[in-house]
Amino acid sequence: MAHFAQLNDSNVVISVNVIADADCLDDNGNESEAIGIAFCKSLWGSDTNWKQTSYNNNIRGTYANPGSTYNPSKDKFIPPSPYPSWVLNSDDNWESPLGESPEVDKYSWDESAYQADNTKGWIKDDFA
Repeated sequence: MAHFAQLNDSNVVISVNVIADADCLDDNGNESEAIGIAFCKSLWGSDTNWKQTSYNNNIRGTYANPGSTYNPSKDKFIPPSPYPSWVLNSDDNWESPLGESPEVDKYSWDESAYQADNTKGWIKDDFA
């Protein structure tokens, strides 16, 4: 099965649709994104915008989900920010403005705490 992300005019993913591999094959039996896009347009309208995505993250960074943004200059999908204060680093990963968690799996990000005092944000989990 092939997965195709439908993009709005701002390159934000609005849906991801699955089509049969056979609907993406050229005359030689090779998978073709262009053919898959043409098939998607035949189903959902010629004015729609599509990019292939990989459920296994084999192409374009991460699997596209609604709310992700397609970055054409990097030819990859960027997931939405998990919190308003987080920034995208040079590897296109979201990180907190305070860096990594003090101890993985023992702290959670608290956006309200950060907004109230920008020296705080990582809060120790009660169960940790």
